[in-house]
Order: sequence, then C-alpha cells, then structure tokens
Amino acid sequence: MSVHISFQEIYDRAVDLKGEENLLAQLPKPKSSQALIKISDSAYLAEMCKCIFRSGFVWQIVEAKWTHFEKAFGQFNPGFVAGFSDEKLEQLAQDASIIRNLTKIKATRENAMFILEVAEKHSSFGRFLAEWPEDDLVGLLLHLRKYGSRLGGHTGQYFLRFMGKDSFIFSKDVVAVLVMHGIVDKEPTSKKGLHAVQQAFNTWREETGLAYSQLSRIMAASIPAQD
Repeated sequence: MSVHISFQEIYDRAVDLKGEENLLAQLPKPKSSQALIKISDSAYLAEMCKCIFRSGFVWQIVEAKWTHFEKAFGQFNPGFVAGFSDEKLEQLAQDASIIRNLTKIKATRENAMFILEVAEKHSSFGRFLAEWPEDDLVGLLLHLRKYGSRLGGHTGQYFLRFMGKDSFIFSKDVVAVLVMHGIVDKEPTSKKGLHAVQQAFNTWREETGLAYSQLSRIMAASIPAQD
C-alpha cells in the first residue's frame, strides 16, 4: 500500500490547532540506543508491571501504591521475581498494600522470565530493544504480545514509550488520523493492518526526519478536542 498523504498536511492542521511553538515544545524525545542499553533490566520489569496494572484501572491509584509494589516485588529484580512460587503469588494477591489482581501479579513473574530469556541472548533487555530495527516497530510490538505476558495492545505501546524507545501509540486521535487518510478503517490489530500503519509511519519519517513518537504526537494534536 502506498501512502498518498503528505505529513505536511497533518502538521499544518496541528499547528493551526496548537500553535507551532506550543506543538514543538510538546514533542517527546526518544532515548538513544546507548541510553536504552544503560537502563537496568529491573527498570524494564518495573515499567512492564506498572503499565499492566494501569491498564483498565485508575493510574493515580497505581502511582500511590507504587512504593509498596517495589517492596513486594523486591525492587523488580527479574531473577528474584522469576523465582516466586505459586504460593508467593497467592500471598501477594491478598496483600492490600498493592492491587490484588492475581492475573496481573502472575504476569509480572512471567515477564521476569521473559526478560531473563531475552537478556541471556542479548546480554540485557535494553540491548534487545536498542538493536531492534527502527523501521519495524510493529514487529517489536508483535514480539512483546507473543512472548511477554499482557503486553499486547496499548500496554506494550505505552511500555515502549515510557521507557524511551521510539514508538507510536494508537490513541483515539492517532487512529482517527489513520482512518481519515485511508491507512486503515479502524484501530489496527491484525498483522495486515499493523504493517500498513508501519509503512505509513516509515514514509512520513523519511519525509520529515521526525521520530515515530513525534509523528504520533503531532497526529494526535491535529484532531480538534471533543467537548
């Protein structure tokens, strides 16, 4: 599929709505490969856990309880968490100082195992992210969905964005732009739809020189706020 819309048109709409100075000030700055590599595996596991517990829940409650999460999960050391027994997980599911969701608690142990497996092959999870081809973010999202636990959909997208990996997010407004310009007809979940979006973002990045996260933010800003 070829992309027939210049990103300049999307950019101009965003500038009309937000003002160029304000728009540029809001653009995220993804981390370099070296910065991603320097992040500890514990920090990656912690962010996976935080994104999973935020999903479908009030973010402020997760933040308010976060120091208790850190204590309960041993500062998110992957080797420590991967060794949790089923009985330990059941105990955590009764701990009122954190959020008592057994399924999400189990996912944290499964993701600790996932990180350890990745680190064994790549020396660290950060190096794995840093070395993933920049023009195949969809492939990375699909990998997280397949091999991680509860890291599909928006959860995986937010995890990458919050850790600084250059990424787009399928917010309601970003999807609206993609639909408006015929890239997809709804939020992409199939491989075909995801790859169509990847092609569009690759084309726009080549046109503008902007990062994927910046393209994504500009797209969101180009849609008028709903009353």
